[in-house]
Order: sequence, then C-alpha cells, then structure tokens
Amino acid sequence: MAHMLKNVRVPPNSASLEEARSRTFEFFRTCCRSIPHVMDIYNLHDVVSPSQLRSAAASELRKNASVTNPKVIDMLLFKGMEELMNIVNQSKQRHHIVGKYVVGNQGLVQDLAAKDQDKSNFLKNFYSSNYS
Repeated sequence: MAHMLKNVRVPPNSASLEEARSRTFEFFRTCCRSIPHVMDIYNLHDVVSPSQLRSAAASELRKNASVTNPKVIDMLLFKGMEELMNIVNQSKQRHHIVGKYVVGNQGLVQDLAAKDQDKSNFLKNFYSSNYS
C-alpha cells in the first residue's frame, strides 16, 4: 500500500474551485482505499470497524467544507496527504490513531446507564447532583 501512495502528490495550485473539489474527492477515495491496510498494520480490528474509520475520515474532510479558496483547499489537501503518508508509513503509533480517529474529540464515550442499575439510591442522587 505504501508504494501506491508514493506516486500520489497534490499539485501546487488548483486552477479553479471545481478542480480543487475533484482533488478532494480523489484524496478521500485514496483514504478509503488505504483503510484496510491501516487496520492491518495498526491492529485496529478489535477497536473499530472499517466503516467507522471511513466516517471519521469523512468527518475530518467535512470540517473544512465551508472553505472556498482553492489555494487554502490545496494546502489542506497537502496536510491531509502528509497525515495519510505518516499513518501508512507507520510514523505514528497505535494510540495516536485510536486517540484521534477512533475516540475523537468527544473523549471516551461510556455508557453509564447500564452501570447505575446496581447502585443504591443514595449514590445515584449523589452522582446526579455533583457530576451533572
């Protein structure tokens, strides 16, 4: 997979917004094609599914959906390609990938409703009043 990405480069300037948009879609396709390889090299099968990684990549791209300047889009594509190359070339460790793309910005999401079943009413009231 790394040999496929060696030839992928972001040209310095897009001529128009449509050209930058098509390069963005091509970059997303490249990311999606590299997901199975990334899952294998970082052993992510027990933590996340390929579709969840694909949606994480899509959400990273959607963060900048409002950008309309082709030069800025080219710069963001360059940074994205650099990030993808670092991931595929194993310049990052597993916890970097899990922290950024699996857990994300909202932190570790825990289901506290199932754990509350065994607690007493006193503890339920205490937790709801002090930690809500």
